[in-house]
Amino acid sequence: MADTGKSLHKVAVAGATGRMGHMLIEAIRDAGDCELAGALDIPSSPAIGNDAAAFLGMASGIAVSADPRAALANAQVLIDFTRPEGTMAHLKVCRELGINAVIGTTGFGEGHKAQIADAARDIAIVMAPNMSVGVNVTLKLLQMAAQALATGYDIEIVEAHHRNKVDAPSGTALKMGEVIAEALGRDLKDCAVYAREGVTGERDPSTIGFATIRGGDIVGDHTVLFAGTGERIEITHKSASRSTYAQGSLRAVRFLAGKRNGLFDMFDVLGLR
Repeated sequence: MADTGKSLHKVAVAGATGRMGHMLIEAIRDAGDCELAGALDIPSSPAIGNDAAAFLGMASGIAVSADPRAALANAQVLIDFTRPEGTMAHLKVCRELGINAVIGTTGFGEGHKAQIADAARDIAIVMAPNMSVGVNVTLKLLQMAAQALATGYDIEIVEAHHRNKVDAPSGTALKMGEVIAEALGRDLKDCAVYAREGVTGERDPSTIGFATIRGGDIVGDHTVLFAGTGERIEITHKSASRSTYAQGSLRAVRFLAGKRNGLFDMFDVLGLR
């Protein structure tokens, strides 16, 4: 139970009955400076109307709702790890109500990203394809490696996730590619290779390759390979639990406290700029 003697961050959770939603609710419950203020899910969820912490065998006093306005009425910030369409609908309500947002959803198109940037004129948003502190430190290492290995090394990104993940490559893998491409003075849209089949010809050294694996219950594995002549460097991050995403999300919540607008990422949250 949160310490009511402190100033609490009042947090709503979207996708409250999913695996990530449960992890976030448990992390909020265990945090001394956060309080669950709303729980949101799709109308077809059988948990609508139930206590959001029922899965823990506890009562939070917060019922799962399909109404974004009702779920956000008492919140200061929304954490959203859902689907792009749902996140955009929730973000519209956040903007209208002046509620900040932490967005961990992946699979956004360029149009979605433009709308999120526009919403950030009125509310403060942290958006990152991976909220893990370790992943974001890995991104910083990749930036440094790419700058040092700018010539003579082929770059390949391999990612693996559970069988239920709906987008590929993962948002984290794409972010890794973006960080590397930017460090090399390139645009990922111009140099990414997402599939190889048949007679492909020799590898273009200016490209960044992606390989995707889906299977079982893999939480998330990412390896970036810098393959040179006579040596190769591999930088790997492996997630064993979604709890790392939840803890990173709460760091983002704390970072947003007192901010009125702006679009930020986990580099901002962790001071890695």
